[in-house]
Amino acid sequence: MSYDPTALDAAARALADAAPEADQTGQFPWAGINAVHQAGLLESTVATRYDGSGGTLADAAHILSALGRGDPSVALISAMTIFNHLGQATKNHWPEDLYRRLLGEAKQRPLLLNAARVEPELGSPARGGLPATRARRTAKGWSITGRKRFVTGAHGLTHFLVWAHTDETPARVGTFVVANGLPGIRIIENWKSLGMRATGSHDVEYTDVEIPAENVLDLVDPSVAQQDNRAHAAINLALTALYLGAAEAAQETFIRFAHERVPANLGHPIARTERFVTLSGEIDLLVSGARQLIFGALERNTGDAEPLIRARLLAGRQIREAVEIAVRGIGNPGLNADLGLERHFRDVQSVLVHAPQEDTSISILGRAAFNRSERSQNAPSPDYPAAISILKTA
Repeated sequence: MSYDPTALDAAARALADAAPEADQTGQFPWAGINAVHQAGLLESTVATRYDGSGGTLADAAHILSALGRGDPSVALISAMTIFNHLGQATKNHWPEDLYRRLLGEAKQRPLLLNAARVEPELGSPARGGLPATRARRTAKGWSITGRKRFVTGAHGLTHFLVWAHTDETPARVGTFVVANGLPGIRIIENWKSLGMRATGSHDVEYTDVEIPAENVLDLVDPSVAQQDNRAHAAINLALTALYLGAAEAAQETFIRFAHERVPANLGHPIARTERFVTLSGEIDLLVSGARQLIFGALERNTGDAEPLIRARLLAGRQIREAVEIAVRGIGNPGLNADLGLERHFRDVQSVLVHAPQEDTSISILGRAAFNRSERSQNAPSPDYPAAISILKTA
């Protein structure tokens, strides 16, 4: 285990205390992020070769589910940094000096990294295509120009990881590490989502932003730069854990309400009525089932994408349905902001919005099923007479 469970629980409680105001204002959730930073969770997956804890993807999923119970917006912002450290631990693709310098900065303040990939014209890279954002060679490094959408945590990030093509001949595609606050960066505050409001996933415009020559990762030929949705299946499943946390928070709210609500005509808590016992059972079936799906698939991960994609889709659907049952079961109080259940309902609507989205994931499974069937049909038939002859002589 790469984290202190006591510190994780304390951070989750701090997030829960700050979440209502962060949701209401939509401002960057510094209180929550600082709690995560102080608990050492942002660096939980830094490799041991950098004197880190060496946390695994399963560790990250457990952290995110706990943070999601407090505030899934903070959990999502944190996840981007946690996954980036995990990527360096496994791929070692960052320039060594740059990465070590950033780890040094993380001791003084929250180091927040996130990819800036989606573009207004291109849409999500998960659906194919290459970025219009350009990286132009300069005497001292690179100059970045372009516009990105849905940049989670835009205002609070320390560094944007900007996906762009170079102006070279032939052009290459890579990820450019752009420090926040540089001249030419403009955050366009257009995040007006139903839920996950505190993520501040605004557009960001880069106009001739100068960065050092070494601030680039994975600079490759465009032919090999397409997003591999299958390769990221495990991380996408781990990300779903933060919405599981939100659903578990909704379940706790439902149970607490059922125990505290005592109608005058009933004379005892509605938790003792058969209707609410049944509702509680339905919610538990879906929420606990989603937890089993997520962590079971991560524990059994053998590198095959399909089981991970199935687990993500099924868990995501169950998470949404569970919170909907809780809101519908409670009725009007469930829609009141004071109870907090409606915030969880709004937040979990985003569970399957992250790339690859639901339809893309379903298509991956559909093609895989067709391919399995085709391989089965084309496989040579067993030689039954020969097999029988072998058995008779054995």
